[in-house]
Amino acid sequence: MGVTGVAAGPAGSAQAAPKAPAKAPAAAADCSAAYKIEQKLDGGTTWRMCWHYDSKAGLVLDNVSYQPKGEAAPIKVLTSAKLAQIHVPYDDGSNEYDDLTGQDFAQALQQLDPAECPDGTIKTVRVPGAWDPDHPDVKGLCATTRARGHAYRMGGAGPDGDKVYQRQGKDLLLYTVNMVGWYEYITEWRFSGDGTMTMQVGATGTLSPIDYDAGDGRGWPIGKGAKDYATSHAHNVFWRLNFGLDGSPKSKIEQYDSKTTTATGQKPKTKTTRTKVTKELAGDAAAQRWWRVVSTAGKNKDGHPRSYEIVPGHTSKFPGRSYTKHDVYFTEYNKCEQFASNNPRSCSVGKSVDKWVNGENLKHPIVWVNIGFHHIARDEDQEPMPVHWQGFQLAPRDVTAMNPLTPSALSDHNGHTEGGG
Repeated sequence: MGVTGVAAGPAGSAQAAPKAPAKAPAAAADCSAAYKIEQKLDGGTTWRMCWHYDSKAGLVLDNVSYQPKGEAAPIKVLTSAKLAQIHVPYDDGSNEYDDLTGQDFAQALQQLDPAECPDGTIKTVRVPGAWDPDHPDVKGLCATTRARGHAYRMGGAGPDGDKVYQRQGKDLLLYTVNMVGWYEYITEWRFSGDGTMTMQVGATGTLSPIDYDAGDGRGWPIGKGAKDYATSHAHNVFWRLNFGLDGSPKSKIEQYDSKTTTATGQKPKTKTTRTKVTKELAGDAAAQRWWRVVSTAGKNKDGHPRSYEIVPGHTSKFPGRSYTKHDVYFTEYNKCEQFASNNPRSCSVGKSVDKWVNGENLKHPIVWVNIGFHHIARDEDQEPMPVHWQGFQLAPRDVTAMNPLTPSALSDHNGHTEGGG
């Protein structure tokens, strides 16, 4: 595959690569070969990015760009993307953890077996503050491709009448495994040929053997009879996204809400309204609500501003802490503000993301996404525990004028191409 090779060494020692050609200065990944990832997928799309390993967040992706077939230069999407917390409160109030900033998440990077990274490359990671300072290098980052199923299907249309147009897609997949207590967290980053990015965390490992003393209503009986109750708990996962659409940090945030009305004797009608988010916001998901991050520096070939839509996955929002009460946060960039809770740096306005929403104008917005999972154990969690996933997608909205995977026979099908009736 086209992913760059393996090299050991501290991320901080990476030497800058030569500057990109003038035709695409904003989107080239500026890092040494050891920390550069480039993958051309079926259909002609190329993803490029750099990576480094942080002492708290673990894997961090930098300068992520996307170049579909037909685009002369890469389109920069993200300046950086990382996990920003895994908050784990127990239902009985006995324990509460901030896994990234309080439980050495990054230091517990696990070595991967070649069988876990089929057809890929396992990169060596220099772990900052490694538990064993004599062995800080871990073969712990898998870069591979993985089938995603149908990228599209369209039958009975087009110039050939009964021809079926279909494509089986592949994703670029990057992942690490970090152990915290008895849990192992699989942190996945997927990049698709159509420009979609999928960020998710899968929890596996084993149930904590010391947490079998919950009462009914705060746990679930595991094993024979109803003697041992495994304590229920939540996994509230946060991501921090620093967009750099078209090479500029000055993105705009927009919220869309749809309202459906039904008049007597008529069919339902739905109207969608746009709200420009100009100040910091703690946002709550709703049945017909979504947000997008809009470029101020580039448009597609149809003349529409490029943007990415935030598509949350299923979530169980935890109301127990102020910072977990909202699904998304949009804050103005501040170098101090790095983790959604128990932030190690001493920021002037508090140690959690909810405190950073304080009325500033959004000129360089940072996006925080919170996806919760309430884990009530079941017999099938033994053993090993099946992976349970939580995450979200960033879906391209008007990044290209058409589906970047459109077959050449349909390349002129842009806009209203059929006669009206």
